[in-house]
Amino acid sequence: MSTRIKAEKYELEKRLAILNRGLDGVGETGDASSMNGKPRRKYPRVLPKYRNPQTSETWSGRGKRPRWLVAAMKSGHKIEEFKISDGGSRRRQVA
Repeated sequence: MSTRIKAEKYELEKRLAILNRGLDGVGETGDASSMNGKPRRKYPRVLPKYRNPQTSETWSGRGKRPRWLVAAMKSGHKIEEFKISDGGSRRRQVA
């Protein structure tokens, strides 16, 4: 019986090695950029537009709304209340 188990174990290890070799060609991360061969486009950094006054968490306004903002809006707050003021960060034009 032990010889039969050893033989089965050997067969399973052999199959596992074959399967692992098949995955090596995909890439370690498996992201889209490695699949089609093109490097991912670099996007500019987006400054935050909204801030949670309690925890100072920020959100850029892109993607899914954060939980803290969804909860605040459900409790009756408006999104404009969390908007980060520009605060004079605009460049002055020199004449």
